[in-house]
Amino acid sequence: MMNFKRLLITENLDGTFTNQIVESTTEDLPTNDLLIKVHYSSLNFKDALSATGNKGVTRTYPHTPGIDAAGEIISSNSSEFKPGDKVIVTGHDLGMNTSGGFSEYISVPAHWAIPLPDGLSLHESMIIGTAGLTAAMCIDKLQTIGVKSGKVIVSGATGGVGSMAIMMLNRLGYEPIAFSRKESSVEWLKELGATEVIHSMAVNEKVLLKPLFSGGIDTVGGNILSNIIKQILPNGGVASCGMALSPNFDITVFPFILRGISLLGVDSAEATDSWKANLWSKLANEWKPEKLSEITKTVSLEELWPEIEKIKAGKQLGRVVVKLT
Repeated sequence: MMNFKRLLITENLDGTFTNQIVESTTEDLPTNDLLIKVHYSSLNFKDALSATGNKGVTRTYPHTPGIDAAGEIISSNSSEFKPGDKVIVTGHDLGMNTSGGFSEYISVPAHWAIPLPDGLSLHESMIIGTAGLTAAMCIDKLQTIGVKSGKVIVSGATGGVGSMAIMMLNRLGYEPIAFSRKESSVEWLKELGATEVIHSMAVNEKVLLKPLFSGGIDTVGGNILSNIIKQILPNGGVASCGMALSPNFDITVFPFILRGISLLGVDSAEATDSWKANLWSKLANEWKPEKLSEITKTVSLEELWPEIEKIKAGKQLGRVVVKLT
């Protein structure tokens, strides 16, 4: 049995939620195949929802959020892993209804863990995290339908998924077009590799608009997704992975039947383990974003809460990594 620190969110009798860093023991964790000492985690929008009592993400409290973790195996009941192995854990139920990565230890099933690939440090893997993995899934799906070059528009470009997508697209030879309402972020987005930054996209009732983009990666949903679909070139597609603006969007069938557009859904949490492992290998090598350190702020567990409030308010820029060791 080992003592450790973790962030604990508690639901109060009046329906409010409180957060505190508490001392726990490994006996407080669920019994699973792997006990992992967490070196780093990362902050995602879903973590902010869980940390502030969103029952659509986390059903029961008290709870420790953190959908990402990277660290070293302490004990293993699996033939696939041994103590000392370095691993990445993203998605599945981690940090949602299973105690998550904002903790010095986690306990998870063996198939949730992916060996840290050569070419990535534990810290780099959490800069990428679920956000970067999701961006990679979007690009991979676009490539599957033949979108392998040209202009790709990315909405929510200053967020974790968006900024990662901009960097990866640039490295892979695309022309990333960033969409962000944050006018102060223009230079930052161009430094990441965006060839153009768009600040506004008015609602347009037309069923089709002038085709401008080979593909799109949408993190916000709503009328932004509708407008992006209307501007995709024939036989292109849009990968949809978020709904920060709205889960609803208004569209006709015309882009799909007159231009052959594909709408590609991306769910990083329940993606197959083999697909995740393949993409992590690419992210450690030919898809590895440059300038990772330039989009990253690393904080301690004690410094995390202001960052949770900031990402919940839509004011976060780039990635926040949590150092647990």
